Amino acid sequence: MTDQHLEVIAGVDTHGQTHHAAVVDRLGRHLADKEFAATGAGYRQLMTWLGSHGTVAAVGVEGTGAYGAELARVLTRSGLSVVEVDRPDRKMRRLRGKSDPIDAYAAATAVASGRATGTPKTRDGIVEAIRALRVPRRSAIKARTQAINQARQLLVTAPEALRAQLRGLSATELARTCARLRPDDLAGPTGATKAALRRLGRRILALAEEIAELDAELKTLTTQAAPALLVRTGVGPDVAGQLLATAGDNPDRLHSEAAFAHLCGVAPIPASSGRRDRHRLNRGGDRAANHA
Repeated sequence: MTDQHLEVIAGVDTHGQTHHAAVVDRLGRHLADKEFAATGAGYRQLMTWLGSHGTVAAVGVEGTGAYGAELARVLTRSGLSVVEVDRPDRKMRRLRGKSDPIDAYAAATAVASGRATGTPKTRDGIVEAIRALRVPRRSAIKARTQAINQARQLLVTAPEALRAQLRGLSATELARTCARLRPDDLAGPTGATKAALRRLGRRILALAEEIAELDAELKTLTTQAAPALLVRTGVGPDVAGQLLATAGDNPDRLHSEAAFAHLCGVAPIPASSGRRDRHRLNRGGDRAANHA
């Protein structure tokens, strides 16, 4: 029979198809562990199972930014305290081994001991919408750059008549001109190169249009989310979107400017030795935010 007066702490090792949960008491003693499907029904079963062991004080979840994102949202909406738990480092895994139960108990123990205290992003508001739209924008920019480079590389070995026609053009002019090329005999190098350049030109133009549409959508969302940020010098929708995505929909989880600086990898770190007192720049943190 469950002792509802017993206070327990849970840990969850998350995966794409399943989540493995474990429960410990306040002293870190292992009580039980079980696997659940990573579905809506599985989340409900997991919460019921956790409650059957006592009063759940907190749940440590691995991968709240990936496989554990929806589970963290469900647990938070149900009123449970969710703590973000980093995956164990390689040294610890070599020492104790690796399995889903081991990782789940490690997550619970990290919360019980106070080692894990981070609040995960809620991922339930306009900032999450901004983050989602930035994904196809990033890949579209990468694909456009790749297509431009491929077109220029083709011109290096193209026949001189074709090279002369396209020499000195900007990336946009090159794409537009290539998109209008009329290949003739595909069995010859000139015709085949024209056909390849036409495809690349059309691809570049299509990607440019897609990027422009995404930029317009992101500008609307970032203006709605943080209008004061966009009026700062050097901050446009791209930079603002990245900083917002780094902070999340619940920026109150960051207790100070120093915490945000540390998250972005721009906080000074002590690097003193002996009588020498100095600092170095943090090389960790969110590198995308650091780049922004």
